[in-house]
Amino acid sequence: METRAVIINKYGSKDVLEEGKVTLPELGEHQVLVREKATSINPIDWKLREGYLQQMFDWEFPIILGWDVAGVIEAVGSAVKDWQEGDEVFARPETTRFGTYAEYTIVDDHLLAKKPANISFEEAAAVPLAGLTAYQGLFDHGHLKEGEKVLVHAGAGGVGTYAIQLAKEAGAYVYTTASEKNHELLRSLGADEVIDYRTTDFRDVVQDIDLVLDTMGGEVQLNSFDVLKENSGRLISVLGEPDQEKAKEKNVEVKGIWLQPEGKQLSKLADLLQAKKMKSIVGSTFPLTQQGVYDAHALSETHHAVGKIVITMD
Repeated sequence: METRAVIINKYGSKDVLEEGKVTLPELGEHQVLVREKATSINPIDWKLREGYLQQMFDWEFPIILGWDVAGVIEAVGSAVKDWQEGDEVFARPETTRFGTYAEYTIVDDHLLAKKPANISFEEAAAVPLAGLTAYQGLFDHGHLKEGEKVLVHAGAGGVGTYAIQLAKEAGAYVYTTASEKNHELLRSLGADEVIDYRTTDFRDVVQDIDLVLDTMGGEVQLNSFDVLKENSGRLISVLGEPDQEKAKEKNVEVKGIWLQPEGKQLSKLADLLQAKKMKSIVGSTFPLTQQGVYDAHALSETHHAVGKIVITMD
Protein backbone atom coordinates (compact mmCIF):
# COMPACT_ATOMS: atom_id res chain seq x y z
CA MET A 1 0.00 0.00 0.00
CA GLU A 2 1.13 3.52 -0.79
CA THR A 3 1.09 6.40 1.70
CA ARG A 4 1.68 10.13 1.43
CA ALA A 5 4.60 11.09 3.65
CA VAL A 6 7.27 13.66 4.34
CA ILE A 7 10.55 11.92 3.48
CA ILE A 8 14.27 12.39 3.03
CA ASN A 9 16.19 11.02 0.04
CA LYS A 10 19.58 12.06 1.43
CA TYR A 11 21.01 13.30 4.73
CA GLY A 12 21.34 17.00 5.35
CA SER A 13 19.71 20.22 6.53
CA LYS A 14 15.96 20.87 6.75
CA ASP A 15 16.04 21.50 2.99
CA VAL A 16 16.24 17.74 2.33
CA LEU A 17 12.70 17.26 3.68
CA GLU A 18 10.22 16.66 0.86
CA GLU A 19 6.73 15.35 0.29
CA GLY A 20 6.45 12.02 -1.48
CA LYS A 21 4.63 8.72 -1.85
CA VAL A 22 6.11 5.61 -0.22
CA THR A 23 5.05 2.00 -0.65
CA LEU A 24 4.77 0.37 2.78
CA PRO A 25 5.81 -3.27 3.34
CA GLU A 26 3.21 -6.05 3.44
CA LEU A 27 1.34 -6.18 6.74
CA GLY A 28 2.83 -8.90 8.99
CA GLU A 29 0.58 -11.33 10.88
CA HIS A 30 1.22 -9.55 14.19
CA GLN A 31 0.99 -6.01 12.79
CA VAL A 32 -1.71 -3.42 12.26
CA LEU A 33 -2.05 -0.60 9.75
CA VAL A 34 -2.81 2.72 11.46
CA ARG A 35 -4.42 5.66 9.70
CA GLU A 36 -2.59 8.47 11.42
CA LYS A 37 -4.25 11.45 13.04
CA ALA A 38 -1.07 12.91 14.57
CA THR A 39 2.62 12.31 15.14
CA SER A 40 5.22 14.34 17.03
CA ILE A 41 8.74 15.66 16.71
CA ASN A 42 11.65 14.41 18.81
CA PRO A 43 15.26 15.68 18.63
CA ILE A 44 16.35 12.27 17.34
CA ASP A 45 14.35 12.99 14.17
CA TRP A 46 16.55 15.85 13.02
CA LYS A 47 19.72 14.17 14.30
CA LEU A 48 18.88 11.24 12.03
CA ARG A 49 17.99 13.63 9.19
CA GLU A 50 21.44 15.22 9.51
CA GLY A 51 23.10 11.80 9.23
CA TYR A 52 24.41 11.41 12.78
CA LEU A 53 22.83 7.98 13.22
CA GLN A 54 23.64 6.37 9.89
CA GLN A 55 26.14 3.95 11.43
CA MET A 56 23.44 2.72 13.79
CA PHE A 57 20.68 2.65 11.16
CA ASP A 58 22.14 1.85 7.76
CA TRP A 59 18.91 2.34 5.81
CA GLU A 60 18.22 2.83 2.13
CA PHE A 61 16.30 5.90 1.01
CA PRO A 62 13.62 7.15 1.01
CA ILE A 63 13.40 7.36 4.81
CA ILE A 64 10.24 8.47 6.60
CA LEU A 65 11.28 10.04 9.92
CA GLY A 66 9.21 9.98 13.11
CA TRP A 67 8.57 7.52 15.93
CA ASP A 68 5.28 8.54 17.52
CA VAL A 69 1.80 7.78 16.25
CA ALA A 70 -1.80 8.29 17.30
CA GLY A 71 -4.58 7.19 15.01
CA VAL A 72 -7.19 4.62 14.06
CA ILE A 73 -6.55 0.99 13.09
CA GLU A 74 -7.40 0.50 9.41
CA ALA A 75 -6.38 -3.16 8.98
CA VAL A 76 -5.09 -5.99 11.17
CA GLY A 77 -2.71 -8.87 10.47
CA SER A 78 -3.96 -12.46 10.45
CA ALA A 79 -2.71 -13.33 13.97
CA VAL A 80 -3.76 -10.10 15.75
CA LYS A 81 -6.16 -10.95 18.58
CA ASP A 82 -6.54 -7.94 20.89
CA TRP A 83 -7.07 -5.19 18.33
CA GLN A 84 -9.56 -4.54 15.57
CA GLU A 85 -10.35 -2.08 12.81
CA GLY A 86 -11.65 1.21 14.19
CA ASP A 87 -9.72 1.04 17.50
CA GLU A 88 -8.15 4.35 18.51
CA VAL A 89 -4.53 3.69 19.47
CA PHE A 90 -1.14 5.28 20.05
CA ALA A 91 2.35 3.80 19.92
CA ARG A 92 6.09 4.17 19.62
CA PRO A 93 6.59 1.79 16.66
CA GLU A 94 9.74 -0.21 15.97
CA THR A 95 12.64 1.81 14.60
CA THR A 96 12.55 1.30 10.82
CA ARG A 97 12.90 3.52 7.77
CA PHE A 98 9.09 3.57 7.54
CA GLY A 99 8.49 6.17 10.25
CA THR A 100 5.43 8.15 11.23
CA TYR A 101 5.59 11.42 9.23
CA ALA A 102 2.97 9.78 7.04
CA GLU A 103 -0.76 9.28 6.58
CA TYR A 104 -0.41 5.55 7.28
CA THR A 105 2.08 3.55 9.31
CA ILE A 106 2.55 -0.07 10.37
CA VAL A 107 2.81 -0.98 14.07
CA ASP A 108 3.58 -4.33 15.76
CA ASP A 109 0.56 -5.32 17.86
CA HIS A 110 2.55 -5.68 21.13
CA LEU A 111 3.62 -2.02 20.92
CA LEU A 112 0.09 -0.60 20.78
CA ALA A 113 -1.80 1.08 23.60
CA LYS A 114 -5.43 2.18 23.64
CA LYS A 115 -5.83 5.94 23.29
CA PRO A 116 -7.61 7.33 26.37
CA ALA A 117 -11.04 8.61 25.36
CA ASN A 118 -10.58 11.87 27.29
CA ILE A 119 -7.53 13.11 25.38
CA SER A 120 -7.06 14.27 21.79
CA PHE A 121 -5.05 12.47 19.13
CA GLU A 122 -2.55 15.36 19.33
CA GLU A 123 -2.10 14.84 23.08
CA ALA A 124 -1.74 11.07 22.56
CA ALA A 125 0.82 11.48 19.77
CA ALA A 126 2.97 13.60 22.07
CA VAL A 127 3.42 10.78 24.58
CA PRO A 128 5.13 7.62 23.29
CA LEU A 129 8.82 8.38 22.77
CA ALA A 130 9.15 11.18 25.33
CA GLY A 131 6.84 9.58 27.90
CA LEU A 132 8.50 6.17 27.67
CA THR A 133 11.96 7.77 27.84
CA ALA A 134 10.94 9.56 31.04
CA TYR A 135 9.37 6.40 32.51
CA GLN A 136 12.29 4.11 31.69
CA GLY A 137 14.87 6.69 32.79
CA LEU A 138 13.21 7.25 36.16
CA PHE A 139 12.13 3.71 37.03
CA ASP A 140 13.68 0.94 34.89
CA HIS A 141 17.16 2.50 35.02
CA GLY A 142 16.96 5.14 37.77
CA HIS A 143 15.06 2.98 40.32
CA LEU A 144 13.35 6.08 41.71
CA LYS A 145 11.57 5.48 45.02
CA GLU A 146 9.06 7.40 47.08
CA GLY A 147 10.67 10.13 49.19
CA GLU A 148 13.80 10.44 47.05
CA LYS A 149 15.05 13.69 45.54
CA VAL A 150 15.19 13.87 41.75
CA LEU A 151 16.61 16.58 39.48
CA VAL A 152 15.07 16.72 35.99
CA HIS A 153 17.08 18.86 33.57
CA ALA A 154 15.20 20.89 30.95
CA GLY A 155 11.86 20.40 32.64
CA ALA A 156 9.88 22.27 29.99
CA GLY A 157 10.99 19.95 27.17
CA GLY A 158 9.16 16.87 25.94
CA VAL A 159 10.85 14.32 28.21
CA GLY A 160 11.02 16.82 31.09
CA THR A 161 7.29 17.58 31.29
CA TYR A 162 6.45 13.87 31.56
CA ALA A 163 9.34 13.13 33.94
CA ILE A 164 8.22 15.81 36.41
CA GLN A 165 4.70 14.39 36.51
CA LEU A 166 5.82 10.76 36.77
CA ALA A 167 8.35 11.51 39.52
CA LYS A 168 5.77 13.48 41.50
CA GLU A 169 3.20 10.71 41.08
CA ALA A 170 5.81 8.27 42.47
CA GLY A 171 6.19 10.41 45.61
CA ALA A 172 9.56 12.00 44.86
CA TYR A 173 10.68 15.57 45.67
CA VAL A 174 11.20 17.14 42.25
CA TYR A 175 13.74 19.80 41.29
CA THR A 176 13.92 20.97 37.70
CA THR A 177 15.71 23.56 35.55
CA ALA A 178 13.90 25.89 33.14
CA SER A 179 13.81 29.50 32.00
CA GLU A 180 11.69 31.87 34.07
CA LYS A 181 8.78 31.96 31.63
CA ASN A 182 8.12 28.23 32.15
CA HIS A 183 8.30 28.14 35.96
CA GLU A 184 4.56 28.46 36.53
CA LEU A 185 3.80 25.65 34.07
CA LEU A 186 6.31 23.30 35.70
CA ARG A 187 5.00 24.01 39.20
CA SER A 188 1.52 23.18 37.91
CA LEU A 189 2.90 19.81 36.72
CA GLY A 190 4.23 19.05 40.21
CA ALA A 191 7.77 20.46 40.35
CA ASP A 192 8.65 21.36 43.96
CA GLU A 193 11.50 23.70 43.07
CA VAL A 194 12.22 25.26 39.67
CA ILE A 195 15.71 26.70 39.03
CA ASP A 196 16.25 29.38 36.39
CA TYR A 197 19.32 28.03 34.58
CA ARG A 198 19.94 31.45 33.02
CA THR A 199 20.57 33.17 36.35
CA THR A 200 21.44 30.33 38.73
CA ASP A 201 23.92 27.45 38.72
CA PHE A 202 21.87 24.46 39.86
CA ARG A 203 24.88 23.28 41.89
CA ASP A 204 24.39 26.27 44.19
CA VAL A 205 20.80 25.26 44.96
CA VAL A 206 20.67 21.46 45.17
CA GLN A 207 22.78 18.75 46.75
CA ASP A 208 22.46 15.13 47.88
CA ILE A 209 20.28 14.29 44.89
CA ASP A 210 19.30 10.62 44.61
CA LEU A 211 18.61 10.68 40.86
CA VAL A 212 19.47 13.07 38.03
CA LEU A 213 17.63 12.63 34.71
CA ASP A 214 19.84 14.30 32.11
CA THR A 215 18.38 15.36 28.77
CA MET A 216 21.09 17.91 28.00
CA GLY A 217 24.45 16.14 27.91
CA GLY A 218 27.73 18.10 27.74
CA GLU A 219 28.56 20.47 30.57
CA VAL A 220 25.20 20.02 32.30
CA GLN A 221 25.79 16.27 32.49
CA LEU A 222 29.32 16.79 33.85
CA ASN A 223 28.19 19.33 36.46
CA SER A 224 25.45 16.96 37.62
CA PHE A 225 28.07 14.76 39.29
CA ASP A 226 28.58 17.56 41.83
CA VAL A 227 25.02 17.31 43.18
CA LEU A 228 24.70 13.53 43.39
CA LYS A 229 24.49 11.87 46.78
CA GLU A 230 27.77 10.06 47.41
CA ASN A 231 27.71 6.24 47.37
CA SER A 232 24.07 5.96 46.26
CA GLY A 233 23.30 8.66 43.66
CA ARG A 234 22.30 7.76 40.11
CA LEU A 235 22.72 9.74 36.91
CA ILE A 236 20.69 8.56 33.93
CA SER A 237 21.31 10.33 30.62
CA VAL A 238 19.40 10.13 27.36
CA LEU A 239 22.35 11.84 25.66
CA GLY A 240 25.39 9.61 25.66
CA GLU A 241 27.33 7.60 28.20
CA PRO A 242 28.37 9.65 31.28
CA ASP A 243 31.97 9.59 32.57
CA GLN A 244 32.49 6.23 34.31
CA GLU A 245 35.81 7.30 35.87
CA LYS A 246 34.15 10.27 37.52
CA ALA A 247 31.40 7.95 38.73
CA LYS A 248 33.95 5.65 40.39
CA GLU A 249 35.50 8.60 42.25
CA LYS A 250 32.17 9.43 43.84
CA ASN A 251 30.90 5.84 43.98
CA VAL A 252 27.72 6.65 42.06
CA GLU A 253 25.89 4.79 39.31
CA VAL A 254 25.74 6.43 35.87
CA LYS A 255 24.47 5.21 32.52
CA GLY A 256 23.34 6.36 29.12
CA ILE A 257 20.06 4.85 27.96
CA TRP A 258 18.35 4.13 24.66
CA LEU A 259 14.57 3.84 24.62
CA GLN A 260 12.94 0.42 24.28
CA PRO A 261 9.49 0.57 22.63
CA GLU A 262 7.04 -0.98 25.12
CA GLY A 263 3.28 -1.38 24.68
CA LYS A 264 2.60 -2.44 28.29
CA GLN A 265 4.42 0.57 29.74
CA LEU A 266 2.62 2.84 27.29
CA SER A 267 -0.66 1.40 28.58
CA LYS A 268 0.41 2.41 32.12
CA LEU A 269 0.93 5.95 30.86
CA ALA A 270 -2.49 5.76 29.18
CA ASP A 271 -4.03 4.89 32.55
CA LEU A 272 -2.40 7.95 34.15
CA LEU A 273 -3.66 10.15 31.31
CA GLN A 274 -7.16 8.68 31.62
CA ALA A 275 -7.13 9.33 35.38
CA LYS A 276 -5.86 12.91 34.81
CA LYS A 277 -2.74 12.17 36.86
CA MET A 278 -0.61 13.11 33.86
CA LYS A 279 -1.15 15.34 30.86
CA SER A 280 0.55 16.16 27.60
CA ILE A 281 1.84 19.67 27.06
CA VAL A 282 1.45 20.32 23.33
CA GLY A 283 3.33 23.54 22.68
CA SER A 284 2.85 23.81 18.90
CA THR A 285 1.19 21.98 16.03
CA PHE A 286 2.08 21.93 12.34
CA PRO A 287 0.53 20.22 9.28
CA LEU A 288 2.00 17.16 7.52
CA THR A 289 3.53 19.12 4.64
CA GLN A 290 7.09 19.83 3.60
CA GLN A 291 6.83 23.35 5.04
CA GLY A 292 5.05 22.16 8.19
CA VAL A 293 7.73 19.61 9.05
CA TYR A 294 10.48 22.09 8.08
CA ASP A 295 9.07 24.64 10.54
CA ALA A 296 8.60 21.97 13.22
CA HIS A 297 12.23 20.85 12.93
CA ALA A 298 13.38 24.49 13.04
CA LEU A 299 11.52 24.98 16.31
CA SER A 300 12.82 21.72 17.80
CA GLU A 301 16.39 22.66 16.89
CA THR A 302 16.20 25.83 19.01
CA HIS A 303 16.02 23.60 22.15
CA HIS A 304 13.50 26.11 23.52
CA ALA A 305 10.22 24.52 22.48
CA VAL A 306 7.80 24.08 25.37
CA GLY A 307 6.39 20.57 25.74
CA LYS A 308 5.90 18.66 22.51
CA ILE A 309 5.72 19.72 18.87
CA VAL A 310 2.95 17.82 17.10
CA ILE A 311 2.26 17.18 13.40
CA THR A 312 -1.39 16.74 12.41
CA MET A 313 -2.74 14.88 9.39
CA ASP A 314 -6.22 16.41 8.99
